[in-house]
Amino acid sequence: CKCTMKKIIFIGAPLLLTVLVITIYVCNRTIQKNSEAYLYSTVSDIPYNKVGLLLGTSPKLKNGKNNLYFDYRIKAATELYNAGKIKYILVSGDNRRNDYNEPEEMKQALIATGIPEQQIILDYAGLRTLDSVIRAHLIFGLERFTLISQEFHNERAIFLAQQNHLQVIGYNAQDVSAYAGFKTNLRELLARVKVFMDIITDKAPKHLGEKVEIPE
Repeated sequence: CKCTMKKIIFIGAPLLLTVLVITIYVCNRTIQKNSEAYLYSTVSDIPYNKVGLLLGTSPKLKNGKNNLYFDYRIKAATELYNAGKIKYILVSGDNRRNDYNEPEEMKQALIATGIPEQQIILDYAGLRTLDSVIRAHLIFGLERFTLISQEFHNERAIFLAQQNHLQVIGYNAQDVSAYAGFKTNLRELLARVKVFMDIITDKAPKHLGEKVEIPE
């Protein structure tokens, strides 16, 4: 009996690992392939959209240092606004705890760069990328918009938007170094597998609510 179990483990473990690696590869390549034509890294090249959806993250890391993902996204959103490529910035992030408020932190950072407060709209229920993208449509009435985040994040957000029949493009904020972003990039591979699980299960945002009209 013990010999049989050892054989099952000996054969099954490598097989399971192979399936996992193939699954991650296929999910990753599918998302990259479907999003690449909608990504921009140069302000002068990107088309105009009324709204830029700025995807939230924390301003600080756990060790207290500045989160470069945050800083570079703020810079990218400011670039788009100042170049006249967007009129409003919809900031979507996590606000589940009293001491943690991504949208408000991003709003204050944007105002500090000179963005008028009235051009910033906050979505406090962007708990996940899926929530942010779908809420932009269901709550804020957007059919087309510009995503603002790092390239890897934009790729996934664009793919999610496409599955919900939305017309989106992405403006790539500067990325962090491979060393600083190692854990994030590793999590991203698993997040891309989760995208397909969410699509299969028809996952919806955790919170919806009353609709918000963005002025013309």
